[in-house]
Amino acid sequence: MASLFFLLGVLTSLNDVLVPHLKEVFSLGYTGASLIQVTFFSAYFVMALPSGHVLTKVGYQRGLAMSLVISSVGALLFLAAARLPSYHVFLVGLFLLATGFTLLQVSANPYVAALGPAQTASSRLTLTQAFNSLGTTIGPLAGSWLILSTPMSAPAGGEAAYRLQQAAAVRGPYMVLAGSLLALAVVVLLLRLPALPPGKSRWADVSTAWQAPRLRRGVGAIFFYVGAEVAIGSFLVSFLGEPHVLALPAVAAARYVSIYWGGAMVGRFLGTPLLARYQPSRVLLALAVIAAGLVAMAVLGRGALAAAALLAVGLCNSIMFPTIFSLAIEGLGAATAAGSGLLVSAIVGGAVVPLLVGVVADKSSVSIALALVPVSYTYIAWYGKTALRIGNVPVRNS
Repeated sequence: MASLFFLLGVLTSLNDVLVPHLKEVFSLGYTGASLIQVTFFSAYFVMALPSGHVLTKVGYQRGLAMSLVISSVGALLFLAAARLPSYHVFLVGLFLLATGFTLLQVSANPYVAALGPAQTASSRLTLTQAFNSLGTTIGPLAGSWLILSTPMSAPAGGEAAYRLQQAAAVRGPYMVLAGSLLALAVVVLLLRLPALPPGKSRWADVSTAWQAPRLRRGVGAIFFYVGAEVAIGSFLVSFLGEPHVLALPAVAAARYVSIYWGGAMVGRFLGTPLLARYQPSRVLLALAVIAAGLVAMAVLGRGALAAAALLAVGLCNSIMFPTIFSLAIEGLGAATAAGSGLLVSAIVGGAVVPLLVGVVADKSSVSIALALVPVSYTYIAWYGKTALRIGNVPVRNS
């Protein structure tokens, strides 16, 4: 499970490198460039519930292998997009990548949660998410070296030749990742994984799961968490490049993105024993409040202080996703698969919040646009405060 989440992290964080790179290649504004995240995270909304239905038909092991094959096809489409070059084909490839990741999230998260006692589910999910963060830490470093380091000067042949040269920079990384995904799919099929029944799948279970107050509010918490995390990652390169912050060129700023995601990795490794000892909802509340304060400090500050404040938000993000997820599905019984699908569909927040930030950034600046982000952390803090009190409606097994 850790290896699957590692690759997912690498590919997801590469989007933070693709945003500034394709923005330059195709002469896009912030709103147009944010379509990368809109396309990628919209797949979670469109495909999450169908993925939960597929999972109950094929089982966890085949579902995991299927998710990796679908994602590898999306990665291979980047080769065609680079040859054309076509921004729209890049977006189609991203949608397929995310479709595979949707099935992976729907199957892997409840699978990890079921591999032990319910009271330590947050700790186990945090551990696997730590390896996801290891991938998100490595991804921007590799992307800055393999993609953003390509000279931006126009070659002989004009704009068409320039776009072809720059688009070709993504071919090597995504070819390797496509091969890795396919190889891992074969490994998953050959392994003897613990057999856990995914349960029955009925569309009626979606309605049943939605009646659980903690699950329903958890959907909102996942939406705002992913939206905030992705918005910061997507615009971090541009933020660090602003004159009043650090005025860094894109290739140098992209390396700082690894510090942001690296904070989440460190926090998740440290958070595994922390969540096993302390009440997860209280830890979630504390970190959400700190994150909101750090973003506000970055928006209002200047220079190294503003940069450090925004980078430190990654540490606060560390335990949020697994903690929200485990709290939200606890006690759902037969509707767990449906509840998992609803939570994964809320990852669409990674499409909506960055788009809103991009629209505001085009009209003002990235610093001003990031002022939208503390709203997300305020909701998460409220969810952490109320999670234990509201509970989840018991769901009858059938």
